[in-house]
Amino acid sequence: MDPGITSLAQAGGAALVALMASDAWQATREGVVGLWRRAQPHRADAVAAELDAGQAEAVAATGADGEEVLSELRAEWQGRLRRLLVARPDAAAELRRLLDEIAPQASADPPAVTQHATASGQARVYQAGRDQHIIER
Repeated sequence: MDPGITSLAQAGGAALVALMASDAWQATREGVVGLWRRAQPHRADAVAAELDAGQAEAVAATGADGEEVLSELRAEWQGRLRRLLVARPDAAAELRRLLDEIAPQASADPPAVTQHATASGQARVYQAGRDQHIIER
C-alpha cells in the first residue's frame, strides 16, 4: 500500500473527526460529501448519512469524556478515506485541497511532521524534528 495514501487518509480522518463538534462542521461536511459525489456518486448519499451519524456521536462523546468513541470514529473515517483513495487515486489531490482548507480549523496545535528519506550507496541521511547535532570524526 502506498504510504502517501495511508498518511493522507490518516490526516483526513483525524481532521474530519476533530471538526465534527465544531462551528466549521457544516462546511467540512459539504466538502467531504462533495468529494464523494465526484469520486463515487453512488455512495455520496450514504456517506452524508454516515457523516451525520458520526457527528452526533462525536458531539455526545465530546461532552462525556468519550475519547474512545472519538478514536473509533477517527479509525472508521481513516479507513473510509483510504478505501476511497485506493479505488480512486485521482481523488487524492482533491482531498489534499480539502484538508488544506479545513485542517487549520481542526486544531490549534502545531501540525504533525512526517519525514521520509531514502539513501543508497554510501549516502547519509540526517533528519530531525527539532535540534540536531552531528559530530563526525
